Amino acid sequence: MAEASAGSGGLIEALGIDWRLLIIQIIAFTILVALLGKFVYPWLMKSVDERQKNIDEAQRASIEAQSQANKTKLEVEELLDKARKEASEIVATAKDEASEIIVQGEDKARTAAERITKEAHDSLARDVEAVKKELHNETLELIALATEKVVGKTHTKTTDAKIIADSLKEVQ
Repeated sequence: MAEASAGSGGLIEALGIDWRLLIIQIIAFTILVALLGKFVYPWLMKSVDERQKNIDEAQRASIEAQSQANKTKLEVEELLDKARKEASEIVATAKDEASEIIVQGEDKARTAAERITKEAHDSLARDVEAVKKELHNETLELIALATEKVVGKTHTKTTDAKIIADSLKEVQ
C-alpha cells in the first residue's frame, strides 16, 4: 500500500500538482461558491424572476390587447354594417320621396293643363257666342239693307227688326 500511496503521490507530483495548494484552492472555491450562493445567486435569481414576471405580464397584456383588438374589429364591422344598412335605407327613402315629388309634380302639371284647357274651351265658347251674335246682328243689318232696296223705303229700326225676326223664324 505504501507503493500505492507513493505511486499516487508520485502521480500528483508527476502532473506538477502541489497537494497543499490544491487543498487551499478547494477551500477557496468552496468559500467562493458559498459566498456566491449566499449573496450573488439570490440577487441574480431575483432579477431573472422579475424579468420572467415582466415577460409574462407583457405576454398577458399582448393577449389582452389582441383580444380587445379582435373585439374592436367586430364592433367596427358591426358599425359598418349598420351604417351600410342606414345608407341603403336613406337612399331608398330618397328614391321614394323623389318618386312622390315627381308624381305630385305630374299631378300639378295635369291639373294645371286641365284648368288651362277648360279656360281655353270656355274662352273659345264665349268667343263663338260673341261671333254668332255679331254674325246674327250683321245678318239682320244685311237683310234690312236688302229689304230696303227691294221695297224702296226705310222702315224704322224696330219695324225692320220685327219683320226680319219674323222672316228668320219662318226660315228656321
